[in-house]
Amino acid sequence: MKRPRFPLLREITAPDGTRLTVRCLRADRAGAPVIVLFPAMGTPARSYAPLVRALHRQGMTVALCDLRGHGESTPVAARSVPCGYREIVEHDIGAVLGAVREEFPAPAPLFVLGHSLGGQLSLVHCGLYGPEADGVVLVASGSAWYRCFAPRERARWLVTGLAGGLAARLLGYWPGARLGLGAREGARLMRDWARQVRTGRYRAEGSRLDYEAALARVTLPVLAVDVAGDLLAPPRAVDHLCGKLRGAAVTRWHFAARTAQGDPAGHFRWVRHHDGLVERIAAWTAEVSRPVAAADRPAAPDPAQETVS
Repeated sequence: MKRPRFPLLREITAPDGTRLTVRCLRADRAGAPVIVLFPAMGTPARSYAPLVRALHRQGMTVALCDLRGHGESTPVAARSVPCGYREIVEHDIGAVLGAVREEFPAPAPLFVLGHSLGGQLSLVHCGLYGPEADGVVLVASGSAWYRCFAPRERARWLVTGLAGGLAARLLGYWPGARLGLGAREGARLMRDWARQVRTGRYRAEGSRLDYEAALARVTLPVLAVDVAGDLLAPPRAVDHLCGKLRGAAVTRWHFAARTAQGDPAGHFRWVRHHDGLVERIAAWTAEVSRPVAAADRPAAPDPAQETVS
């Protein structure tokens, strides 16, 4: 039997008509830290239920939302549906953070927790639009640049990126579920991802904003966690992403997660095998949380001034 979904917090309609559903597990204490969780590529938000409950037991409020095209977010990826880095970074993340902040106003500290692509794009958003959050936690979130991987893996990773971009361009979407390589994804998102695989640089099709400059402008504290046995976000990939955060105070941590069978948890299984991680997140958020007067907050950057050259 499936467990019931977490309580509904807000239904959001993006400027292009995409509908996003934000769900939330509230802490018992008013003013408790708030975590907003953004999933990995192709991963439904419901998959994070064990992690959400574990963070909630640490005294936190946890909100979560599917990335567009997945789970409760509609419509699904198709040739006629625009869905790429631009839509997630410039529309969706801000709408979700705004909805959560309206429900849980300051001084309750608010943190983003991003897994894989959810973490990468959350950082870009924070760099473009300023300190809507008090910090960012990255778990298994690293650059997809092929040179971040072991030499024997680089050719395969590069070919996968090229094939993903080409197939998405020809079909109008990426049929990942049918190919056994991820989930169904929008063509634009796959082209954006494939470009980052090839070049190591973040850039969004259809956007004039400079995502690399945005990453350099992130000033929030960041906890960046790599996970034992993660072949999709190994330490070098996490370091490459963190190296772009020239203005942020980054804390790096290795999570030696193991399954019940003693295997490394890797890119996904840490969500269930999280002992030690949720405690580390709770301790870090408590450490960096402090009341900050509005006048003392850094001014939000003007995205219009940061265009791609």
